[in-house]
Amino acid sequence: MSASWLDEIRWTDDGLVPVIAQQAESGKVLMFAWMNRESLALTVSEGYAVYWSRSRGKLWRKGEESGHRQKVIDLQLDCDEDVILLKIEQEGGIACHTGRESCFYRSLSDGQWQSVEPVLKDPETIYKKS
Repeated sequence: MSASWLDEIRWTDDGLVPVIAQQAESGKVLMFAWMNRESLALTVSEGYAVYWSRSRGKLWRKGEESGHRQKVIDLQLDCDEDVILLKIEQEGGIACHTGRESCFYRSLSDGQWQSVEPVLKDPETIYKKS
C-alpha cells in the first residue's frame, strides 16, 4: 500500500532520501543517514528511526545492537522535498558508533580534524561481537 505523503518526496535515483537526525530538545545535529520508502514508512509506523544501510544493503533499526534507539518526536521535509529532518530523543545519549553523543565530533582547526567531543562509552562495550 502506497502512502501519498511518500510520493511527495524527491527520492534519489537509487530510491533514497538523506536524513538528518537532530536532538529535539537541544537542536544538536546527531547524525546523517539514508532512508528508502520502506524504512521511512517503518519509522513513521513504529515511532523509532529505521534507516537504510547502503554498506550492508539492508534496513537498519537504529539501536538494534547498542540499545541507543531514536524516538521520533517530529519528522519534517525540506522546501525542495529532498531532505528529511528527524527530530528525535536519543536513547542512552549516544548516536555515534564511536560512543559519542554525535557523529559530528571533529572540527577543522589549523588544517587538521580535531576531536571536540569525548567518548561517552567504549564502542567495544556497546556492540556485541558476531
